[in-house]
Amino acid sequence: MKSVMQTNFVPMTKEELNAKWTNIGNYFRANSIWMLMYCTGCCAIELPQAMTSRYDMERLGMGGPMATPRQADVILVTGYLSLKTLRRVIYSYEQMSDPKYLVAFGSCPINGGIYHDAHAVINQLDQYLPVDLFIAGCMPKPEAVMNGFQDLITMIEEGSATGWKDYHANFEWYKQNQKDAVGGEVFIHDEFHE
Repeated sequence: MKSVMQTNFVPMTKEELNAKWTNIGNYFRANSIWMLMYCTGCCAIELPQAMTSRYDMERLGMGGPMATPRQADVILVTGYLSLKTLRRVIYSYEQMSDPKYLVAFGSCPINGGIYHDAHAVINQLDQYLPVDLFIAGCMPKPEAVMNGFQDLITMIEEGSATGWKDYHANFEWYKQNQKDAVGGEVFIHDEFHE
């Protein structure tokens, strides 16, 4: 007896094929996130708790802290940012490869928090770098941190975490805001940064 299997093969267009590969890439990106922790304030104290066995963020595919920005997928700004620190965060963000994501912890990167009227603290981080996700609270509890990470994973899978694309599209606007904040050139020209 001879069996014949008949399939109706319908070729995909280039756009459909690119969309399929993008979805596959987003799935793997969302389940293998490597972090660069920029622990600038008191919200950083919540990260070790999220890494412990009680919350275990590694089960979500979130790897431990990376040594350099070139190895990281997401940068975590945990607390207030001073003008000097903003320069370093911009350095780090621009060294990360695309796609890259930025998560801001606490009320300080949103509106300055308790430092809202300090002359050396940045009040709205999203004016200088595109923030993909804000985790509110002063300090956000580990549960809020884990919920935020799950939201980030969902955003990456859906392709809606597009802060890095916004940064490229509105680069001149971000760069002008950065220069206005730090009072001139963002990058320092010395023997360490050339």
